[in-house]
Amino acid sequence: MNFDFGEAYAGLHTLITQFTERLPYMGIALIVFIVFYVVGVILKRLAARFTLRTRRHRSVGIVLGRLGQGILVLLGLLIALVIAVPGFTPGQLVSVLGLSSVAIGFAFRDILQNFLSGVLLLLSEPFRIGDQIKSGDYEGTVENIETRATSIVTYDGRRIVMPNATLFVNPVTVKTANQKRRLEYDMKLPRDTDIARIKHLILRTITPLPHVLDDPSPDVLLVGLGDNDVTLRMRWWIQPPRHFELQRGLDTVLTHVREAMRAAPARAAAPPQSTAPPQSTAKQG
Repeated sequence: MNFDFGEAYAGLHTLITQFTERLPYMGIALIVFIVFYVVGVILKRLAARFTLRTRRHRSVGIVLGRLGQGILVLLGLLIALVIAVPGFTPGQLVSVLGLSSVAIGFAFRDILQNFLSGVLLLLSEPFRIGDQIKSGDYEGTVENIETRATSIVTYDGRRIVMPNATLFVNPVTVKTANQKRRLEYDMKLPRDTDIARIKHLILRTITPLPHVLDDPSPDVLLVGLGDNDVTLRMRWWIQPPRHFELQRGLDTVLTHVREAMRAAPARAAAPPQSTAPPQSTAKQG
């Protein structure tokens, strides 16, 4: 087999000539794509800034901005390819990528599922950026809601990235959904304790505290009778219902109740041997 250098040179010369002729079109195509990309970025930022003042519609602005940016970038890419490549049509791109094939559909199933779940979460807003939520074993503050996953920062500073499909199909507890939240604390006392006096002592102690709301007012309920003890449940409301305020409010209430019971055991009608704080279990609701 004889190799014809002349024919190879002629083919290479033709290729270089065609490429040189298409350079201006490629430059125009690149400029068009950059323009569409920049407009998409500006649209995304404007949508986020427009809804930043209204916390309720902030997620809607995020999803609209991202969808708008994606559509503009895709449109800019198609127009750039039409300009740069002679005879190119969007249908050819679909055929090349094989978007209609079953194999690609299965491969992108999880991605599309998380994407659609993210869009629905942003539009329906079961929770928003800044809310404190719990799903399964994970709890923290929502840092960002993207179209694929949601970032949660735990109370000890760790970041958890949860797929949107997981949050969409599983139960999610939104701990900051309402402005107020009730705390509960169960306290066991000896059976012969004067219940009426201890209730009065607890209410008199916790009602003036700054972490306890007047409306709804706190209360103390008898919720258990054992062979040797009784169980009292203290209930009070706090605002705002964030994790830091919950812990600080619980610490303040329990500290004051403990000191009040130690300072006035006789008025509380507690036996002399029970001057130490009784065993208790905390509940937050």
